[in-house]
Amino acid sequence: MATTQLLEKADAALAAKNVKEAEKLYQEVLSTSSAIDVHTTNASVQQQTLRDQEKALVKLGELYRDQKNAQGLSNVITQSRSFMSSTAKAKTAKLIRTLLDFFNAIPDSYDIQKQTLIDNIAWAKAEKRIFLKHSLETRLVGLQLDTQQYRPALALIDTLLTELKRLDDKMILTEVHLLESRVYRGIGNFPKAKAALTSSRTAANSIYCPPLLQAALDLQSGILHAEDKDYTTAYSYFFESFENLSAQGDAGALGALKYMLLCKVMLNLPEDVNSLLTVKLAAKYAQLRDVESMRAVARAHQDRKALREYKDGASRTFKGFS
Repeated sequence: MATTQLLEKADAALAAKNVKEAEKLYQEVLSTSSAIDVHTTNASVQQQTLRDQEKALVKLGELYRDQKNAQGLSNVITQSRSFMSSTAKAKTAKLIRTLLDFFNAIPDSYDIQKQTLIDNIAWAKAEKRIFLKHSLETRLVGLQLDTQQYRPALALIDTLLTELKRLDDKMILTEVHLLESRVYRGIGNFPKAKAALTSSRTAANSIYCPPLLQAALDLQSGILHAEDKDYTTAYSYFFESFENLSAQGDAGALGALKYMLLCKVMLNLPEDVNSLLTVKLAAKYAQLRDVESMRAVARAHQDRKALREYKDGASRTFKGFS
């Protein structure tokens, strides 16, 4: 049976909640594809088979993501290597990033995700896929940062920076310097965190910086200014990041908004919190529990401020009751 028909049957099985059958058919698409003779004279058939295989890989990855099956997802990523050998390197990197992103929805998948990255970094190195290797190593640094493994993260960053500067890959260089800044901030070395962020912005200035990466740069700038107690400048960076993340529909927008609200409190402007939450972009987050907690902080600060300002009057009032 042609891979396209198998794919359609698998999609239908999945729609009918027959997960086991869908899984079996997607696997059949992959095994059929790998059995195709790469020297076939029918180029259109070969290209269609590769397209079907790519779809099957992503669908199978989604299936394991929804089932919270981290090991199954890891196996799909390993399985995708045969497909990668027949496709352009840029497409390969995009596919593996898509599959790796599925781990984010699977709780307690750190160990499997880490091992999957290490295995695929070794494979990319052996296959001389340098761009893919750097992309995976950058992701591994991010994973180490998330789990506060700062020492191995810095060691890998040093290796990456040496290779990236030689290749002059400004995009990944921007990402790695940004990760370096976040790692140094994590260990409390703020001078080095600022220096790394400056290097990241310098690299970003010479390329087109994607919106999400620009938002991450602005967020880190805001955090470092807030660490210096420069809350006015920090607020402006958080606002830029929030606008960018909101426009992209990224979940990180909520974090940027919370930083904005906290800056208002730290600037002794807690009354601005409610008015800020009426702004169009912020309004959709106004009823979330995280934002309600920031409102409570602002109210507490405002009450404390009022008590301090009217302390003498309040004391006289209470004495009148005694």
